[in-house]
Amino acid sequence: MRDLLTAPRSPTTTGKIERFHKTVRSEFLAGRSFASLEAAQEALDVWLESYNCERPHQGIGMVAAAQRFALAAAEHLAPVALLAADEETREPTTRTYTRRVSASGRISFEDHAYHVGVWLAGEAVELSCRDGLLEIVHRGVLVACPARRFPARVAASLRPRPPRPRPTRPQTAGVPVMRKVGTGGEISFAGTSYRVGNAHRLEEVEVRLVGDTVEISQDGRLIKTHAARHDRSKEHGAFGTPGGRPHRRNAARDSRAEGVTDVLEPMRNAGGET
Repeated sequence: MRDLLTAPRSPTTTGKIERFHKTVRSEFLAGRSFASLEAAQEALDVWLESYNCERPHQGIGMVAAAQRFALAAAEHLAPVALLAADEETREPTTRTYTRRVSASGRISFEDHAYHVGVWLAGEAVELSCRDGLLEIVHRGVLVACPARRFPARVAASLRPRPPRPRPTRPQTAGVPVMRKVGTGGEISFAGTSYRVGNAHRLEEVEVRLVGDTVEISQDGRLIKTHAARHDRSKEHGAFGTPGGRPHRRNAARDSRAEGVTDVLEPMRNAGGET
């Protein structure tokens, strides 16, 4: 066990104490007044007895604080004498590092910068790693306790590896039907949508029906394979339009253009005769 003093005006390093002060104010001091310091101390002792032995605490499973200590069985161990040589050769369990705070109030440790405080610029601080935290101490006072970040070389080894590319398979035999991939990355075949992928949006692909499987390929390379989910009675319509349905807007425009031509042609002939 070792004692660490926290820096003044730093409530973030004393979270448990600050939470206890909040409980005292809300459950003990709120709406109460005391005639003397002795009366306040007597009432506080009674409240502390209830706080430790009767009041349930949410952070420890809704049990009283005293029960957490009562669970530990009293076990008396015989003292073991240590040799002086062991005391001299035994290495410390936690290694301590020394860093000097920069003018911006930061220190560098394991390829990362940690903020300590501009008020410590130029001062030397001690660092120690404990339970995933980096304890920063200045003259015996704990000034910061950030979470320890992995070094760049370790973080690089923990990054997820990119997925391996799938081997390309040749397309199988079958009657090809051309379809254009929609903006949602799907094509329509026999009244049913089949997924192709956003990478092929607005591109032409070939669709083949092989047994009970719908295979989608492009430039001789198989892209997707789906189990046939469409109504088999609608396949004749799909194979009847191997190039896909014509664009309705273009078809209407073409029909209107043909109608205008049919009307203008007799007018030109009439104008030529006069």
